[in-house]
Amino acid sequence: MKTESERGEALVTQDSASVTGAAAAGAAGSGPGPGTDAAGDAAEGDKKSDQELGSKAPAFIKRSRALHLSWQVGVFLVGLAVVGAGVAMLVLPGPGWVVIFAGMAIWATEFVWAQLVLRWTKRKVSEAAQRALDPRVRRRNLIITTIGVVICTALAAVYLWKFGLTMPWKIPQQ
Repeated sequence: MKTESERGEALVTQDSASVTGAAAAGAAGSGPGPGTDAAGDAAEGDKKSDQELGSKAPAFIKRSRALHLSWQVGVFLVGLAVVGAGVAMLVLPGPGWVVIFAGMAIWATEFVWAQLVLRWTKRKVSEAAQRALDPRVRRRNLIITTIGVVICTALAAVYLWKFGLTMPWKIPQQ
């Protein structure tokens, strides 16, 4: 992947505006393909820039290897603390999964593996949301929920008819 200065140098060497625009599109990672137009190339370039993988650390931190390594260690420890708190919240009161995903988002600011995991998770969640909006799936879920409520109500009615308002652990053995 080219740095900003390398892209700038590549653009300065071009002599016409149209060639410079094509070089900028090529530097952004979206070359002209068959059947694409300028608007399609620009949209694809924007999409790819949103999906760039790698460190999001400021440039002055990336310049020094020692500073960048210490930055990565700090991000890892903060993300680990947040993920650990989220795991604890799975058994304790609190929004465990939300906190775990927040920790993954912290890790994703610095580590490619976390970016890929977060991207996969977002894709699966959006696919599940689309499936949940399907009218047939919604109808099926409504029917299953209704059947479950009817069964639970019937069981509660049978229990109340047989034992009254007595708690299960206070029912005398017969």
